[in-house]
Amino acid sequence: MSASLRETCAAAQSQLINSLGLEASDARLEAQLLLQTAAHKNRAWLIAHEGEALTDPIVQAFEVLLTRRLQGEPIAYILGVREFYGLNLTVNQDTLIPRPDTETLVDAALAKISNHAAASILDLGTGSGAIALALAKHRPQANVIAADASLAALKIAEKNAQALAIDNVAFILSDWFSQVPQQQFDLIVSNPPYIEKNDIHLSLGDLRFEPLSALASGHDGLDDIRRIIENSLLYLKPQGWLMLEHGYNQATQVTDLMAETGLIDIVTLQDLGGNNRVTVAKNPLIVSKHWD
Repeated sequence: MSASLRETCAAAQSQLINSLGLEASDARLEAQLLLQTAAHKNRAWLIAHEGEALTDPIVQAFEVLLTRRLQGEPIAYILGVREFYGLNLTVNQDTLIPRPDTETLVDAALAKISNHAAASILDLGTGSGAIALALAKHRPQANVIAADASLAALKIAEKNAQALAIDNVAFILSDWFSQVPQQQFDLIVSNPPYIEKNDIHLSLGDLRFEPLSALASGHDGLDDIRRIIENSLLYLKPQGWLMLEHGYNQATQVTDLMAETGLIDIVTLQDLGGNNRVTVAKNPLIVSKHWD
C-alpha cells in the first residue's frame, strides 16, 4: 500500500534536511510545494487529504521533482514561479531568481515616486521583470521601460506582464543603455551582475543553475555597475535618481564611482539582513551631459 500524503511529506522533509541542510520549516514547506505541483492541487487539498494514500502517478511525479531538488536545483526553477513584492512571477533558467533583498530597491524607488505622478522609469537588466513590474503595479501612472540583453529573459518578463495585466511597461532588447531611447528618466533602477567572475560561490547552491551573465561582472564584480554609472547622467533628468543593488561589501566602491561621475546626495540602504545592499544617488539640477 502506498504511503500516506503525511508520511510522504515527512520522508521528503528528512531527505531535504539531510541532503541540502535546510531548516526543518523550510524543508517541510518545500516538500509540500513539490507535492502540490506533482498532484496539481493547492495547499487546502494537502491538508484535507493528508491521511490518505497517494496514487502511483502522483508518487512518480513527486519523486521526479524531489530528485531534482535533492540534486540542488533551485525550487523556483522546479516550480516555475517565484513570489516577489506580492507578485507571482514565472521564472526559468533564462532569468535570475528574484530575491527578497531586492525588495529593498523597490521600496527605495517607490519612496521617490508619487502614486499619482506620471514618472518615467528605466529598469536595466530586468530579467524576469520583477523590479519593473513591481514598480509599474504600485505606480500605475508611471511609464516604465524594462531593458535586458537576453531575448529569452525578455520573453519571460513580457509573459509575466501579460499574466499580471500590467500594461504600463515596455520591454526592449538592449545591452544596458545601447538601445534605450534618447530620453531622460525620473528614475533609473538596476540589479546588475555584481559577483566577481572567479568567486567560488558561483559554483555552489542555487547560483550553479542561474545564468552566469546575470551574476558575474569582471574581476571585481563592478564592470557592469561602472557602465551604468558612467552613462547615467545622460539618461537622468535633473534631480532624477539612480538606484543600484550591489554586493554587501561594494557600497564604498559604488559610492566612489557615483561621486566621481558627478552624482550627489549618495546614500546606501541596508537589506533585510542588515547588509549594505542598495546605493542611491541624484543627478544635480544642472545637466552636464548631452547627446552629440
